[in-house]
Amino acid sequence: MSDKSFQILIVEDEIKIAEILSDYLSQAGFSVSHKDRGDGVVALVKSTPPDLILLDVMLPGVDGLEICKEIRKFSTVPIIMISARVEELDRLLGLELGADDYICKPFSPREVVARVKIVYRRQRPAQTEEPQTKLFSVDEDQGRITFKNSPIELTRTEFRLLSLLISRPGRIFTRDQLLDFCAQLDQQATDRVIDSHIKNLRKKLARIAPELEVIHAVYGVGYRFEISAKEKDI
Repeated sequence: MSDKSFQILIVEDEIKIAEILSDYLSQAGFSVSHKDRGDGVVALVKSTPPDLILLDVMLPGVDGLEICKEIRKFSTVPIIMISARVEELDRLLGLELGADDYICKPFSPREVVARVKIVYRRQRPAQTEEPQTKLFSVDEDQGRITFKNSPIELTRTEFRLLSLLISRPGRIFTRDQLLDFCAQLDQQATDRVIDSHIKNLRKKLARIAPELEVIHAVYGVGYRFEISAKEKDI
């Protein structure tokens, strides 16, 4: 894989970590730029939008969470947050503010490159590949979703959940985000209700595409939409 037109902005104040990430990502074929402070990042993203941001949480000037919050006011650029803060609450807060993924330090540079490649394939699918979302068609007016032109029988809440997940493939949605999105249909909904709807969705999707895994659980956080082949039992 090599695409120098895919621009990655690393915002990291630990120079050694930034250099390692830059080396690995450059070797993977991407163009990389770096900032070691938080102030000025939002203005930079506005003036020279990158294709992806690797954003540290603890930064001098302005912290990564505030940067993420401000960027989400005007851009949907993928953001992968990087932090030594491993508590579940910190991960949830980053995702609630609009981050697409969250990696905890210490990490393997290869893992970061792998996560970046997932975003890259999502942003720029190969000409010979069928983009994930093309397999699904969402008709908001009719409240209908089809898979390879075959309609999927869904409740109203299932439709809202699946259409949201499909709209941002690969992005992790927390249970609270999914609850808020579905609140106007069911104000009494809880985490368990969301989990139950997701379980039902998985069953329905498994019937029409048994060879594919479509909705993935992210332990302790929520769910993401990403099509992959199911692992076969050995």
